[in-house]
Amino acid sequence: GDSCCNPVSMGYIQKLVEKKIPGIYVLSLKIGSNLIQDMENSFFMNVNDQVSQVCSQLAADPRLRGGYNAMGFSQGGQFLRAVAQRCPSPAMLSLISVGGQHQGVYGFPRCPGESSHICDWIRKTLDLGAYTRAVQEHLVQAEYWHDPLKEEDYRKNSIFLADINQERGINETYKKNLMALKKFVMVKFLNDTMVEPPISEWFGFYKSGQAKETVPLQETSLYKEDRLGLQEMDKAGKLVFLGVPGDHLHFSEEWFDSTILPFLQ
Repeated sequence: GDSCCNPVSMGYIQKLVEKKIPGIYVLSLKIGSNLIQDMENSFFMNVNDQVSQVCSQLAADPRLRGGYNAMGFSQGGQFLRAVAQRCPSPAMLSLISVGGQHQGVYGFPRCPGESSHICDWIRKTLDLGAYTRAVQEHLVQAEYWHDPLKEEDYRKNSIFLADINQERGINETYKKNLMALKKFVMVKFLNDTMVEPPISEWFGFYKSGQAKETVPLQETSLYKEDRLGLQEMDKAGKLVFLGVPGDHLHFSEEWFDSTILPFLQ
């Protein structure tokens, strides 16, 4: 529901980073040829195609050849993790995920911005058939819909999240590329009412077979089997779990300056 250069959101963040770190180069990723397309694509463009397009943008930018730090907000956090896993050149040095839903969502309570009519339609569509091919191919939120009551359906039919989370087998390249990060920073909003469950922002999720009790990353099979290398990264001090009071993407400029900017310097 956002776009690359909205002056009150991503555009504001870009200006903030440029002001606080003089001389830094910031590329704000645009998916599509204009801001309207960019916003619409956040709902309706196959995430795998979005990731592929971003990989091409990064590879074509000579200023990123020496490596870059990536920062993604909400679903952008998990999409950039896919970039880290699939596109090692140029090298992503650190990944900062601000409210990214790394184990997906099971619930879609509300949308960002003024997209409530789209939200209502998406909710109905997800309820009817999140794992049908047509919905998976054309609805972004379905591609990270993780139903703990239908784990087999999710593993078999999720065309994006189940793939990057190694649910159908181990892609050693994904693991190797993610483990090359120097830091993987995950920010969770402690009063989040948009992401269900909020612990997905720290890579936790519901215990399989129900949708009430959650478990942290360290108690998931993904971590115990180390399918993505997260256990090894955790032991090496590469995983950073940050909590910030407030609802989804609600944070102060002071918090951002003191907590996030040091990871970009």
